[in-house]
Amino acid sequence: MRTFNYSKIKEEKWDSEVLGLIAAIYKEAGKQELYLKQRPEELEKLVEIAKIQSTEASNAIEGIVTTSTRIRQLVEEKTAPKNRNEQEIAGYRDVLSIIHESFDAIPITPNYILQLHKILYSHMNNPMAGRTKSVQNYISAAYPDGRVETLFTPLDPFETPVALENICNEYNRVIGNAEVEPLIAIPTFIHDFLCIHPFNDGNGRMSRLLTTLLLYRNGFYVGKYISLEAKIAKNKDLYYDALNQAQHGWHDGTEDVVSFIKYLLGTILAAYRDFEERFALVETKLPALETVRRATMNKIGRFSKQDIRELCPSLSVSSIEGALRKLVEMGEVKREGSGRTTLYYRLK
Repeated sequence: MRTFNYSKIKEEKWDSEVLGLIAAIYKEAGKQELYLKQRPEELEKLVEIAKIQSTEASNAIEGIVTTSTRIRQLVEEKTAPKNRNEQEIAGYRDVLSIIHESFDAIPITPNYILQLHKILYSHMNNPMAGRTKSVQNYISAAYPDGRVETLFTPLDPFETPVALENICNEYNRVIGNAEVEPLIAIPTFIHDFLCIHPFNDGNGRMSRLLTTLLLYRNGFYVGKYISLEAKIAKNKDLYYDALNQAQHGWHDGTEDVVSFIKYLLGTILAAYRDFEERFALVETKLPALETVRRATMNKIGRFSKQDIRELCPSLSVSSIEGALRKLVEMGEVKREGSGRTTLYYRLK
C-alpha cells in the first residue's frame, strides 16, 4: 500500500520556474483583491459566465455535451435536465454552486468528498454515487487504429478508502501547520487524488471541482471569475501529458510531481492574467462601440461573439451585436459564416 507523506515535498528544492509562478500568482491575487473592491458590480457579471464555461468545459473533457443554449438554461435558469448528459451537467452545476457559496464550510475530508460526489450524480440513478469504487479502474489511451494502451493502474478498490483518508489527513496537516506552500500542496493533493482514482465514474470532474474548492479555501478566487476548466479543456493534451509524466513511480513513492505542479500553476496564472485583461475593459466607462473595439484588439485570429461577451460582461448581447455590426461596416473587422457558426477577425 502506497504511503502518503508530504515531507519529501517539504524538503524539495524548487526550481526558478516553480518559484516564479508562485510569486506571480500571489502578485496577481493581490491585484484582484483591489479590483474587486473598485468595481464589484461589473465583475459580478463575470461569475455567471465563468459558471457556464466551467460546467460546459469540465463535462466536455469527458465527452458529456449538450448545446450552448441548453448549457445556459441548465446553469442560469436551473432548468430540469432532459437526458443523461444533461443530468450529469446539472449535477456538476449543483456541486460548483455549493463550492461558490459555501467553500469555507466544506472541510477536506473523505466524508465531504463523498457527499460532493453524491450531488454530482443526484439527477440520475447511480448506485455508486457517493461511494468509492467497487471495481478496478484503469487510465488508458485509445489510438485511431483501435489499440488501447493502459497508461496507469490506480489503487485497488479495497485500498481506496484508506488512501483517500490519508491524502486528506496529510494535506490538512501541512496546510494547518503551514509546512508546505498551498500552491504546492494543492496540485500535489489533486495529483494523488487522480492516481487513487477513487470512484467508478466522475474522477476527472471531481478533481477539477476539488481544485476550485482548495484554491478558494486558500484565498485564490480567480476560478470564480475565469473558468479554470475552460483553460484546461483548451489545452487538455498538455494536462494529460503533465499528469502522465507525474504518475511514473507513484505506487512506490518515487514519482516526480513537478510537471503537474508547473502545469496547474501555469493554468492558474493564465486565468489571473485573463481576469486583469477583462478588468481593464470594465474599469473605465466607455461607449459600447469602443468597449467592443478594445475587446477585439485583445483577440488574435478568429473569434466569436461569445468570446467578446466574455471580455465585455457589462454589455448586453444586443449591444455587442450592434457594435460588431458597426465594426464590420467600418472595415475594422471581417465577418465569416452565419448564425451559430459566425466568426470575426480584425482587419486593422
